[in-house]
Amino acid sequence: MTESRTTSQIEADIQRQRDHLADTVDLLSHKLDVKAQAKQRVARVQDRATTDSGAPRPEVIAGAVALVALVAGVVWWRRR
Repeated sequence: MTESRTTSQIEADIQRQRDHLADTVDLLSHKLDVKAQAKQRVARVQDRATTDSGAPRPEVIAGAVALVALVAGVVWWRRR
């Protein structure tokens, strides 16, 4: 038995499908926009690495100093 639908029901179904397709295309285009994703990632890292005033967080500075000291120690040790 065939389901009979009115023209307005069919048009509403088509509009829902178009909206769904438009949402899918928007999501895919956002996913493929590498430049925008890179900018968002840089902004997130900057937010985590700086205080509200824009100064670097003390733990980031301490980590950088420790990394430099580690590299200097390895270079010194390898040259011995």
